[in-house]
Amino acid sequence: MTADIPILYSFRRCPYAMRARLALHASGIACELREVVLRNKPTEMLAASPKGTVPVLVVPAGTVIDESLSIMRWALEQNDPKGWLASRDREIQGWIDEIDGAFKHHLDRYKYPNRFGDLDPKPHREAGYSILQRLEHTLSNHGFLVGATESLADIATFPFVRQFANTDRDWFDALDLPSLNAWLAHYLGAPDFLAIMGKHAPWQGGRGPIVFSK
Repeated sequence: MTADIPILYSFRRCPYAMRARLALHASGIACELREVVLRNKPTEMLAASPKGTVPVLVVPAGTVIDESLSIMRWALEQNDPKGWLASRDREIQGWIDEIDGAFKHHLDRYKYPNRFGDLDPKPHREAGYSILQRLEHTLSNHGFLVGATESLADIATFPFVRQFANTDRDWFDALDLPSLNAWLAHYLGAPDFLAIMGKHAPWQGGRGPIVFSK
């Protein structure tokens, strides 16, 4: 353990963990990255956050932050060089609530129908598409979700749109969503995203730390 920097428990493909890593990377805050295998969660992570979900950030003073948006805001309140914490916070939070609420509900049932019993995923795919059409309308008018410049809303949202798109890429690519597709492609090819998607072996105690930083 590197005692003077935060510890981040993360899972590479989790969209919640992605957006936390993006904010930490953008802020330039170095941390010790501990990649988690979700079926075999480290006892150290569970001791810090018994709910057992990623991401979990443990700061040197001992404070534990175990909600992705809280980690994002914590990092950006210290350093926000891209201006993601814009003044239009009510609009930003509105989009995040939409994605974390209704969209995530339908995304889970579309992507993982077997987790919910005898469930037909198609109505949930269509419900998710309906929300994406609202994003398309906004992006076609403004370029980003709350105006002409990117904000926390875009960064917190696109990992979930990515997950929805990848569930059935052929179906998704056939949709009439040109502005949303351009927005998503922009983020998927961005240096910040590529930097936070490096593959790491699962963390084990005693192994030298992986320092995650800009």
